[in-house]
Amino acid sequence: MTIGLCGTLLGLALMTAIVHSDEVSARAGSPEIGFIIHDAAETARDYCLSADGQTWFQLPEARASSWSPRPADSPNPGDGAFHPFDPELVRGTLAAVRYPLGGVAVEVFVLPYPRRDEPQSAAGPGLILLSPGVVSISEEQQHATVAHELGHVIQYRYMPDGDPVWSRYRQLRGITDEERYTASAPHADRPHEIFAEDFRALFGDAFATYSGTIENTSLSDPSRVAGLAAFLTSLSNPLAAGVELRGFPIPARGAVSFRRDNGAAEPIDLFDAAGRRVGTLEPTPLAEGWQWAWNGRDASGVAVPAGVLFARERGTASAVRFVVVR
Repeated sequence: MTIGLCGTLLGLALMTAIVHSDEVSARAGSPEIGFIIHDAAETARDYCLSADGQTWFQLPEARASSWSPRPADSPNPGDGAFHPFDPELVRGTLAAVRYPLGGVAVEVFVLPYPRRDEPQSAAGPGLILLSPGVVSISEEQQHATVAHELGHVIQYRYMPDGDPVWSRYRQLRGITDEERYTASAPHADRPHEIFAEDFRALFGDAFATYSGTIENTSLSDPSRVAGLAAFLTSLSNPLAAGVELRGFPIPARGAVSFRRDNGAAEPIDLFDAAGRRVGTLEPTPLAEGWQWAWNGRDASGVAVPAGVLFARERGTASAVRFVVVR
């Protein structure tokens, strides 16, 4: 399958707030750990093809649409050219983020042209797409966009949809009203966007936080929310959450066991990389500590396909990432 990139960006560099993101599918074959950055020339050369008079951006296991490399197609054609992100600024932004990224894998595509249906930058599990501007994009705006999109990657990696830890985040952030703060709400009220803005504001560098505000100005500044920074940090650090959950064998070809030391125990929920819950495990007491056993199958008894999965004990803010191979 392909992700097509077509159309134009409406005044990206003229915006004073962070670029809004649109969620995209995961990149197949992304690295286990680290960052890969494809500049605009490489993206155009190695990941594009032309067919039926249209140009396509080829990316396995993702949705498809086409692009048209003409600024004049935009209601706001800007200065008549597209202005891609600077890959060195992207690299610098990622290096400057003040967040534990040791277990995070991200593949970044600097796009030579924006998408027709989704013209703004976007992120998904392990993937960031950076859309160009129709006028030159400031250094601050580039840093802010990259940090925001990285926030989406972190959310997918450590706090997938359906995970019980979302309720803790909502309470901490004051967004417990699920009729107002939903995925279909206005952009600034979407929980994913609030999380990404919190991440940018708390862990981005001085350029990424240049505006001094977040998109949803009705919410408290993230730095003034007691415990918020520690909560987000604990998502990637099991010890910060006070629980060290261990899984073995990893990678696994079938059954997996999870163990940790003494203390109260709760069920463990298993999620795939897209945030879908694939199973729930009940704890079994050991002489010292607890064990949760998984047979490699989902709730309906079907073997879970090979890929990355996450195990999180309810009531904690950390997850164990493990890989199933078949």
